[in-house]
Amino acid sequence: MADEGLWQRDKDEFGTGEYTSAGPLAGQFVELTRLLLAASTPAQVLEQVVAAAYRVVPGADLVSVTLRAPDGTFHTPVSTGEVALELDKVQYRAGTGPCVDAADSGSPGYIRSEDLAAEKRWPDFSAAAVRHGYTAILSTVLLPYASPPRVPGALNIYSHRPGALDSQAQDTALLLATHGSLALASTTAVSRAELESSHLRRAVESRDVIGQAKGILMQRRGLTADEAFDLLRRTSQDLNVKLAEVARTLATRHSELDDTP
Repeated sequence: MADEGLWQRDKDEFGTGEYTSAGPLAGQFVELTRLLLAASTPAQVLEQVVAAAYRVVPGADLVSVTLRAPDGTFHTPVSTGEVALELDKVQYRAGTGPCVDAADSGSPGYIRSEDLAAEKRWPDFSAAAVRHGYTAILSTVLLPYASPPRVPGALNIYSHRPGALDSQAQDTALLLATHGSLALASTTAVSRAELESSHLRRAVESRDVIGQAKGILMQRRGLTADEAFDLLRRTSQDLNVKLAEVARTLATRHSELDDTP
C-alpha cells in the first residue's frame, strides 16, 4: 500500500487545486482512464467507476449506482454490497432520498449528508441507513441532461463515519462521475454505431441475395425482373417466411430444387 503521508499530500493538493505531483491519486485516475477507454459496454463502465470510487474517495465504505429509466422508475445495476441495494430501494419506494434526488432531472449535481442520524430530509432512508451503520452519504449526478437511449443516474457513496464525506470527497466523486459520464456517452454511441452498421450490413446482404434469386428465376423461368420479384414476394407470403430467407434458400439450394419433382 502507498505511504499514508503521500496519499494525504496528494489528496490535499487535489482538493486545493494546487495539484502538481504525480502521486497515488493521480495514478488511480490514470488507471481509471485506461480502464474506461477499454470498456466496451455501459455495464463495464459502471463497474469500473464504482470500483474506483470505493478505492479513492475518502471515507467510502459502500458504493452504488442509481439509474433512472425513461418511465421514471429507478434501479441499482452495480454496487459493492447487498446493503446498498436495500438502502437504494428504500429511496426508490419513498420517491425521495439522496440517490433519487441526485439522479432527478432537476439535480443540482450532488446531494450530501454528513450526519444521517440528524438528517430530516429523508426520514425513511436515514433511519434505514443508520440501522445498517451508515451515517453519511454523497450522491453525484451521472449523465446529466441525458436523452434516450441514455438515462440519467447517480454515483452513491456511503460512509460509516459522520463527516467523512466532506468537500474533498465531494470533489473526488464529482471528477469520477464526470469520467464515468463521458465514458458512458462514448460506449452508448459506439453501441449505437455498431447496431446501425450491423443493420446496414444485413440490409446490403439481403439486397444482394434477393438479386441473386431474381437472376436465377429470370434465367430458369424466362421471367422479367419484376415478375421474378413478384414470384419471390408471393412465395414469401404463402410460406410466411421472410423474403430474404426465401431468396437465400433459392440462391444457395437452387440445384437441389431443380431436382425436386
